[in-house]
Amino acid sequence: MVGLREQKKQATRDLISWSAIRLIVARGYDKVLVEDIAAEAGVSPRTFNNYFSSKAEAVASRHLDRCERMAQALRDRPADEPLWAAITQAMLSELRPGPEVKAHPRPDPDAWAAGIRLMLSVPAIQAETLRAGALAETTFADAVAARTGTAPTDLYPRLVAGAALSAQNVVSQTFLNRQIGMQELLTDALRQVAAGLPPPR
Repeated sequence: MVGLREQKKQATRDLISWSAIRLIVARGYDKVLVEDIAAEAGVSPRTFNNYFSSKAEAVASRHLDRCERMAQALRDRPADEPLWAAITQAMLSELRPGPEVKAHPRPDPDAWAAGIRLMLSVPAIQAETLRAGALAETTFADAVAARTGTAPTDLYPRLVAGAALSAQNVVSQTFLNRQIGMQELLTDALRQVAAGLPPPR
């Protein structure tokens, strides 16, 4: 069980990351300073640097943290639940907005989606996102291995983790382009993956 101190640290990390994303989406990457993000989050620049080494890391950390929580949720699912059903529920559990998002909601959906697409085209953010994605995949594979009685280095848990997180990435991109329900998209994507991706009728 996570202690109160760790919960507070994670809440601060979440708030800084969300502040970075909101400001960069609104202004553009080059027009946001670390000091701006710290001020938006209500912390000092020194506190920012205690959590993140750069603006790009602050943005990409949100994906990594979400995947770590999904991995823990997968570990906590009932042992007799089928694997892909457990994965689906674990991943859906992370679609609920945290308190930092509820306190500072997204603006107009179209403007937000356009800003996110522009943010994700920044080379520094792309590099950090790739790094975070690799760490996330390892963490998720560990959870799959624990659930299936395999070794984290075996092919199977790594394939499952890669497929699940790739589905999540495709769903996120589809959501930005089409603005339809994320929960429905993710459920359908994981259902298709679990079925072996049969050709559409």
